[in-house]
Amino acid sequence: MPSALPPGDPAPVNGALPGASLLEVGDRPLGIYLHVPFCRTRCGYCDFNTYTPSELRTGSAVAELQVSSDLGETGDAYLDAALAEIDLAARVLGSYAPEVSTVFVGGGTPTLLAASDLVKLLARIRVVFGLATDAEVTTEANPESVTPASLAELRAGGFTRISYGMQSAVSHVLATLDRVHSPGRPIAAVAEARAAGFDQVSLDLIYGTPGETLTDWRHSLDVALGADPDHVSAYALVVEEGTKLAARVRRGELPLPDDDDLADKYLLAEEVLTGEGFHAYEVSNWAARADAVCRHNLGYWRGDHWWGIGPGAHSHVGGTRWWNVKHPAAYATRLGAGESPAQAREILTADDRRLEQVLLEIRLAEGMPLDRLSARGRGRVGDLGVRGLVTVADDRLKLTLTGRLLADAVVRELVD
Repeated sequence: MPSALPPGDPAPVNGALPGASLLEVGDRPLGIYLHVPFCRTRCGYCDFNTYTPSELRTGSAVAELQVSSDLGETGDAYLDAALAEIDLAARVLGSYAPEVSTVFVGGGTPTLLAASDLVKLLARIRVVFGLATDAEVTTEANPESVTPASLAELRAGGFTRISYGMQSAVSHVLATLDRVHSPGRPIAAVAEARAAGFDQVSLDLIYGTPGETLTDWRHSLDVALGADPDHVSAYALVVEEGTKLAARVRRGELPLPDDDDLADKYLLAEEVLTGEGFHAYEVSNWAARADAVCRHNLGYWRGDHWWGIGPGAHSHVGGTRWWNVKHPAAYATRLGAGESPAQAREILTADDRRLEQVLLEIRLAEGMPLDRLSARGRGRVGDLGVRGLVTVADDRLKLTLTGRLLADAVVRELVD
């Protein structure tokens, strides 16, 4: 089942934010994240807050999710609730809110909703907040959950970017991950997105799946690049507790990913992608051009403001962080009663916020200002440099390629 939420402190029923947080809203870009928590099937490695038909089966809820419109009453209830939360966000932020700079629709599989429904959500954001003239508007999609017609409708409705969950181009790797698309389908989906007018197309890959060889991984990279995407994300497989994959590892059916193998595959990704002109602007993300970076995700790493719409979605505005109830029914019930769907929240201290900045900004190729660190942390920079893990230029600390492989360990040394 999906991962648990932290306990936190009680959140106001009306969703109100502290005055100090509201005063910060105009100082940085504002993004909106929309979480669509539905999937046709559950991938064996996934612990996201998502729900399949069998997990939602309550009378008339869902029979089978075959195409976008088949979410039926469940999709209608979600759409009404999400529209209500967008309105709630606009009331809470009020005149403090700038125009929205980025919108990111994630999941789950957002494109199980009808394209017209996704466009309605974006239209509501445009009406109540306004969209910046250069707003980046992304939806995630599984390759088999879109059609030329649905892509054309999304593009005409204001979506500018699409991110496909490709994961691998190797059949046995996809089978281990419980992915249902064929190896060639993501390539066709990229071409369909181009034909629909999308200028920004991203592919997500996973490396380190049990049974995946270095040759398999090279093949997936080559196939992905052959589709001519603008952006590639490559994430090491993590075996999360409570997932089907974790159960298979526990039973001895599959081995845990090997750290040395993961490192070799990361280095290969860096070699292949940079060889084709991509640059790693974040540890796990490569862009073909400066204008192909995911600006929404940059907002997370740089500590901007974002409001998360949907079941289990997280938000951060001006040092206040909160998270919504997880289940779609509970989410819809709260908003139907005119209440905030927030389950709990926390107000970060100055030290909390500085620590988070270190944890996130160090992952960026642009690095982070040295003054983010405590005196103790700055005292460790020299040794990390001698060990070839970081560099310092113009008072900014940056990870080397070796440092990127050991990013978590570097952060621990900087903040302990």
